[in-house]
Amino acid sequence: MPNTLTFAVAGAEPVTITIERAIIAGWTGRNTDAVNHHIAELEAIGVPPPSAVPLFYRVAAGLVTTDEAMETVDATGSGEAEPLVIDDGKKLYLGLGSDHTDRQLETHSVALSKQICAKPMAPALWAFDEVVSHLDQIAIRSFIRDDENAAWIPYQEGTLASIRPLLELIDASPSAASPSRLEPGTAMMCGTFAVLSGGVRPARFFRMEMTDPVLGRTIEHCYETRTLPVIS
Repeated sequence: MPNTLTFAVAGAEPVTITIERAIIAGWTGRNTDAVNHHIAELEAIGVPPPSAVPLFYRVAAGLVTTDEAMETVDATGSGEAEPLVIDDGKKLYLGLGSDHTDRQLETHSVALSKQICAKPMAPALWAFDEVVSHLDQIAIRSFIRDDENAAWIPYQEGTLASIRPLLELIDASPSAASPSRLEPGTAMMCGTFAVLSGGVRPARFFRMEMTDPVLGRTIEHCYETRTLPVIS
């Protein structure tokens, strides 16, 4: 079902976009060793390796959210900070999202594990044409903690230079509309970074930020995972 969200846009008026389709691009590392490292991280928790790289998973458009809290059926899920591209049919935008994934279910089906969790994203975007010339310099970091009074623990860090060129992923996407553009109403997350230390793990709070050192601006978002009671 379509999902309508409103975003702040740096240097412009807010934009309201109806998201018709959501895609998760996986295994998108530019460096083969880094991709294999992330595959090994997930294999360590029982996740089977991908059949090919990159892969494009479809998830329900209604899962995309800018809310600051999400509910899950257990506490085994974890976030993954990722660059995000959204096309409203008039313009292409760059944003920041988290491919939150149920790690227990992922050992059985990667596609289902992605479909079962909400996909948080920051409620702010940058015009893609303003950053396309220096995409590789844009940095993304994430942090986790289990208590709202605890210190944030660095979880991920990297630049878009370690991810396949975003325009290449757009063109390879099943929802590519033309060179360098997606079908109107498409939101696509474009891949993540390896965990800094300790392996992939769940956390109650997940914070992510994307920084543009050239234009001197940052997008930030934090969300909490609330666990629903499980009835057996």
